Amino acid sequence: MVGRNSEHVYDVVVVGAGAAGVGVAVTLMHAGVENFVVLERRSVGSSFASWPAETRLITPSFATNSIGMLDLNSIAIGTSPAYSLGVEHPTGQDYARYVQGVARFFAVPVYEDVDVVQVAAVDDGFRIDTVGEVFWAKHVIWAAGEFQYPQLSGFEGCQWCRHTATVASYDDLDGDDFIVVGGYESGIDAAYHLAYCDKRVRVFDMNCPWEEESSDPSIALAPFTLERMQEQPFVEQVELFPNTTVESVARRNGVYEVTVQDGRRFQTRTQPLLAGGFTGSQRLVADLFEQRDDGSLLLSEDDESTITPGIFLCGPAVRHNDHIFCFIFKYRQRFAVVTKAIATSLGLPAEDLEEYRKWGMYLDDLSCCGQQCAC
Repeated sequence: MVGRNSEHVYDVVVVGAGAAGVGVAVTLMHAGVENFVVLERRSVGSSFASWPAETRLITPSFATNSIGMLDLNSIAIGTSPAYSLGVEHPTGQDYARYVQGVARFFAVPVYEDVDVVQVAAVDDGFRIDTVGEVFWAKHVIWAAGEFQYPQLSGFEGCQWCRHTATVASYDDLDGDDFIVVGGYESGIDAAYHLAYCDKRVRVFDMNCPWEEESSDPSIALAPFTLERMQEQPFVEQVELFPNTTVESVARRNGVYEVTVQDGRRFQTRTQPLLAGGFTGSQRLVADLFEQRDDGSLLLSEDDESTITPGIFLCGPAVRHNDHIFCFIFKYRQRFAVVTKAIATSLGLPAEDLEEYRKWGMYLDDLSCCGQQCAC
């Protein structure tokens, strides 16, 4: 390739070795793509391994079976975290072991401790700059995920809060009176575990996700979460503040003061927890994509950039129209779509990918998505 100064020349470079990166890598192997590598900033599944110890996947795992029902948390055909882990709702640490097991079993070529700092389009492919090395590829799949980049902005004084993603265990947190900013999954999860530690918790959310009438778990809380909200410690210890936007957090004389939009002020001596989501890694390659009105990356029907051919997005940041692919069982359906496009570009028949349709892992017709349940 023009201007290369490294022996690393690949048909495909996958960035990220989480659920999306390892899953799409296995799909590439099934399509006959051999000359590829996965670059991982830390270690395989490390984003899951860094979850708070008590946090579990809200999507239930059931063992894959012979009638074509794939475990909702599986990332590769023939694997099942429910079967290999023996749990229905794996912890982050559990799930990291599953992802690592998939990578080992399929001998996925992963380079760990490789921090990608820039991806640039060149005449005949891409230059991938990392700390210490340069890689070259004809295609790039960006699967670096979202959950290692906590959102630490949004209101004045948010620096006084602690993001839930930085909590090793809720059992280890000092204090008896907690304020949680954000009432979606991670916020309610924090409140649930703190309540079981006999802590008082107040949860503030600008909306009311626990009453959202939608069958889409990307919009409404999961049944697993709603069920836990009915347990006695949560009912007794947690106070919910729906439609309450936090405007600022201040710290004076060892006391944290949270001011909401209507002027009310709430105080606590315990550092507030911020459950405001994540900024996402896709900002590192945003210059290679057009932007949607909502700020996410505009994608072709193959999840490829519309302005830089050859670079694809894979994982929870994928959006198409109003369809949100933020859960594993959603975005894994696009692995085969991305792989098919790349295999075709490389002149490979990729016939084995048709097996993915039988297992609900090949969604190339988006007209059937986003339909609401009638009851």
